[in-house]
Amino acid sequence: MCTKDMFLQCLKSTGRFQDESLDFQRKILDKSGLGQRTHMPEALLEIPPNICLAEAAKETESVMVGAIDEVLMKTKVKAEEIGIIVTNCSLLNTTPSLSSMVVNHYRLKDDILSYNLSGMGCSAGLVAIDLAERLLQVHPNSYALVISTENINGGSYTGNNRSMLLSNCLFRMGGAAVLLSNLNSDSNRSKYYLKHIVRTHKGSQDYCYNSVMQKEDDDNITGVALSKDIMSSAGQALKANISTLGIYVLPRMEQLKFLLNLIARKSFKKMVIKCYTPDFKLAFEHFCIHTGGKAVQDEMQKTLELSDWHMEPSRMSLYRYGNTSSSSVWYELAYCEAKGRIKKGNRIWQIAFGSGFKCNSAVWCALRTIDPKDEKNLWTNEISEFPTDIEN
Repeated sequence: MCTKDMFLQCLKSTGRFQDESLDFQRKILDKSGLGQRTHMPEALLEIPPNICLAEAAKETESVMVGAIDEVLMKTKVKAEEIGIIVTNCSLLNTTPSLSSMVVNHYRLKDDILSYNLSGMGCSAGLVAIDLAERLLQVHPNSYALVISTENINGGSYTGNNRSMLLSNCLFRMGGAAVLLSNLNSDSNRSKYYLKHIVRTHKGSQDYCYNSVMQKEDDDNITGVALSKDIMSSAGQALKANISTLGIYVLPRMEQLKFLLNLIARKSFKKMVIKCYTPDFKLAFEHFCIHTGGKAVQDEMQKTLELSDWHMEPSRMSLYRYGNTSSSSVWYELAYCEAKGRIKKGNRIWQIAFGSGFKCNSAVWCALRTIDPKDEKNLWTNEISEFPTDIEN
């Protein structure tokens, strides 16, 4: 585990940060919504941190193998039964690929369909789910394994550009493995049914495309820059995404209200008519909102008019584990399970933002009530501690 003081000490030990940069990162960390028990790779906790490709690959392999071992153990599916594998990680793109790393480690069969997604940001986990679902539609009687993670070693920035320092303070080590099946025999033991995937990509607009960018600073140090346009990019992507999603999930009356509001705003342009935001609480019981940071969570809660209870899985996941990128929506679903909140028929909305700029949504329906006594996960041993008051 990594406390805030440990993290700041590691930053200082590099000898590469100016005092102003260290102070800036300290202030960001204090307001980030992260707690004192997030996780960092061992190589970055060394004094000084060991930032290299070998350690980056070691970090990602350990996360992926740990997640895969757990999901195979829980489902009692053998590695040789897997027919499709999709991995996603933005900042580590090795040769051979991460999906090949998994194939090699588990000695998967020769005709496995293997895909590796890189550079697609924090919403790539839902892109991977979408790809796996499309493949399952044309490959009957198959298992698809999706592994979502991010590499902290490879994403570490040791320069002094403020726009590139933010990612140091928010992102933490983590990952998730999800097993999808189209076998009829699995219908009785599966937990969820995937109802909808809605993907939005605003990359055709330059300010959205440039809002999250891996690049070199003026000193040729590589990092991920977050521009001042990131919140407006997220807002535009969210608006487009929920407009499409609403058609599939909202009650007819909510759709009618939204349509009438849209017509009124277009017809009476001289009048100031507030944009109507549909009540998505009528469509979903649970919300798994990407842990992009406290500011993102605050804006999502305000925009969607969600209660603190609805936001709890996202806020507690950010507090306990930090921004685990594309896997964060699975940490939040696991939180709901550990709290005993998931009942048969419940609808879950996972939504994540990512570079590009993208906003992606997945809608799941619970096929059975999840008893936390039977379904152990990473929250099980400490769920009684949550929710907790978050500093700042």
